[in-house]
Amino acid sequence: MHLAPGTRLGRYEVRSLLGAGGMGEVYLAFDHDLEREIAVKVLRDGSGGSGDRLRRFMQEAKATSALHHPNIAHVYEIGVHDDLHFIAMEFIEGETLRARLARGPMPIDEIIDIATQISGAIGAAHKAGIVHRDIKPENVVITPDRYAKVLDFGLAKLRELRGEDAATMVKTNPGIAVGTIAYMAPEQLVGGDVSPAADVFSLGVVQYEMLAGRRPFEGATTSEVVQAILSKAPHPVHDLRPDVPPKLDAMVKKALAKNIDERHRDASEMHEQLRSMSRETIAVALPRRRGATAAAVAIVVVIALIAGGAWQLHQRSLRREALQKINVAERLVGEHKLADAYDTAVAAA
Repeated sequence: MHLAPGTRLGRYEVRSLLGAGGMGEVYLAFDHDLEREIAVKVLRDGSGGSGDRLRRFMQEAKATSALHHPNIAHVYEIGVHDDLHFIAMEFIEGETLRARLARGPMPIDEIIDIATQISGAIGAAHKAGIVHRDIKPENVVITPDRYAKVLDFGLAKLRELRGEDAATMVKTNPGIAVGTIAYMAPEQLVGGDVSPAADVFSLGVVQYEMLAGRRPFEGATTSEVVQAILSKAPHPVHDLRPDVPPKLDAMVKKALAKNIDERHRDASEMHEQLRSMSRETIAVALPRRRGATAAAVAIVVVIALIAGGAWQLHQRSLRREALQKINVAERLVGEHKLADAYDTAVAAA
């Protein structure tokens, strides 16, 4: 049962339905106290009585609220109104990465740009001891200015916990969407340890799909996809996308290794490699002013977003330090050092 426009959840007034998933619905709402549009995720009717669903719902809110990164959707409040559990969060206007993929092939520079932002967000989660466990195109939103936001930490867990949930989900729900299973690491599917390496594998699947236009592990049924992930090697990216840079090709191949020890340590390691590739791409594109200008605009947006939130810092010294970093980031943009500008802006958050 959907909430009707005008329904109040405390200070939030529902405006329209944005989408629905397995656990609940997401609505565009208006915050009457702060006079701004937000997104409200509401646990589906009847789910309140399910301990597992409520646990996952609250887990998402707590995991996301513990992270402060410009590429992760911010959580404002966790609440209950008339027995409805909800999460009030940042409203992000844009399209999912899934929708972007459906529009056609992505240029290499766009792929590197989006992958850099996603890996930066997941890297921040890993540093905080959080593993996302559900990275897929549906959980990434891209704004009109090509700014990526990672959503849905509903399956996120502290890295020392295990992956029984994923293994149980496969065994007990044979009809589960192939689109979810297709991005899971081998160890998730068999109930092994959940570590940052699982997210690295998922990031590899997403990057492969952005490059090749198809997933590395395919099948008509869930069991076929699982078998492919566990035992088959993906078709080489360079055979499907001849213009893929060798470094990016090698990185994706490493991320998709069956053996955890052969993958990148965590998403931060991937992020550093992608930043390096981004510098190389920008250096090549600088003579073409349109490309350089677009990249600069993207970095300026990051700086503006972080600067706009600097007032939230309560300690004067921290606020002063953040503003200094923002000034440095702006200078780096002027010097065309865009990857460095991005990282400096993130450090100010």
